[in-house]
Amino acid sequence: MFDSLANALGKAYRAIVGQKVLTEANVDEGIRAVRTALLEADVNFQVAKEFVADVRQRVLGQKVIDAIEPGQQFVKCFHDSLTELLGGQATGLPIAPLSPLILMMCGLQGSGKTTTCAKLGLWLRKNKKKNPLLVAADLQRPAAVDQLQSLGKQLGIAVYAEPSSKRPPEVCRAGIEFAKAHGHDVVILDTAGRLHIDEPLMKEVQDVHTLCKPHGVLLVCDAMLGQDAVNSAKEFHARLPLHGLILTKVDGDSRGGAALSIVKVTGRPILFAGVGEKPDDLEEFDPSRMAGRILGMGDVVGLVEKAQSVIDEKQAEAAARKLQKGQFNFEDFLGQLNMIKKLGPLKKVLGMLPGVGAAMKDIDFDDKHMQRLEAMILSMTPRERQRPEVIDLPRRRRIAAGSGNDLDAVNGLIKQFKAMQDMMKKFGKGGGMPPGLDGLMGGGGPGGMGGPGKKGGGFPGLPGGAFPGGGRGFPGLPGGRRR
Repeated sequence: MFDSLANALGKAYRAIVGQKVLTEANVDEGIRAVRTALLEADVNFQVAKEFVADVRQRVLGQKVIDAIEPGQQFVKCFHDSLTELLGGQATGLPIAPLSPLILMMCGLQGSGKTTTCAKLGLWLRKNKKKNPLLVAADLQRPAAVDQLQSLGKQLGIAVYAEPSSKRPPEVCRAGIEFAKAHGHDVVILDTAGRLHIDEPLMKEVQDVHTLCKPHGVLLVCDAMLGQDAVNSAKEFHARLPLHGLILTKVDGDSRGGAALSIVKVTGRPILFAGVGEKPDDLEEFDPSRMAGRILGMGDVVGLVEKAQSVIDEKQAEAAARKLQKGQFNFEDFLGQLNMIKKLGPLKKVLGMLPGVGAAMKDIDFDDKHMQRLEAMILSMTPRERQRPEVIDLPRRRRIAAGSGNDLDAVNGLIKQFKAMQDMMKKFGKGGGMPPGLDGLMGGGGPGGMGGPGKKGGGFPGLPGGAFPGGGRGFPGLPGGRRR
């Protein structure tokens, strides 16, 4: 969602970065470009006006430090202002003095509210070791209750539902009593939405709030709606004491202005962002880290956290030791591929590295290439995966036919794999993946992930391929070797 905004802002302040001295003239020129970029990104006009005024005041009032280039100071001021615009310090969920914690979800129909309830329940269970209960109180939308029950069953999260003859406030109250009786320490109330703000909707959610007295009201906003999301958030905030916001569909192609406007207009922070359709595609929203990503500074902390959540450290270290001894086989490689797939699309993952996002914007990554590699390995017998040296020509033909690839692709995979093994035997302990061996991830055949016209080259500067770099850390990316 923030790609277009990041590109526009990048062009706006790039001219300032090269300046040796900051003057009112070149600062104002950069500020005008920033204002234009914000308006083009659908940021509220008043918000954009106040933001650029704040940036200008910070830049011109900043004491010049000899050791830091003026352009870098401009970017620092820009980052600080953008962080404040996004909410300042990261804000978490409310704390309940007595169990259970009651969270009331509200929002317009179609914003992804019911799905977000399930995602939040899963996040609480995985990250906070909670035992959540989802309460199906959306009795307006057909099949809303069935949808929540289906999601709860899929994720192993308890769902409380009652016949539609009852009123939503009564269902919510009964759900809270059920949670107290059955040891649930978090209750998530899924209230009804409408296609637009109307009096019956607001009366219903106000009744739920009055009867259940939730510890926090969370507003779910569709980031694809742009300024409409800002307007609906303002209406809800006028009628309910919102604790925070959850932005959904952040992975979409909207221009990102809503996220920059919504905090300023409502005065409430963004707590979470929905970044995909999978149940675990819900991320805590950190204003400072998001500002860094928008400005092309990456989010290495977020990348490490994501890696820690999906990568089996013991398995990665064992694979690294086998790699250094030249004992790494296709069975180990398959395990590494599976771990990498859990991180999500490769371009999105690499975009969290500083400076890489802008460099990759015109490069088309073929994530299906990993699927082709996996298909070739799965077409091998267990003996062939453990002892690649036994794979002769007839076996290669069978593997190619079984995986839907041509013989050249299989030959390329085995050739590069053998070259990697031979090279690692020479490097022994302490060596990361040598440069040039990223072809396994880069392709080795048509459809690889190298740049245009570059067969099997992989992404320049990422010589890790799919393998650990020699110890603890993030498989295949710089920094994955033991320090």
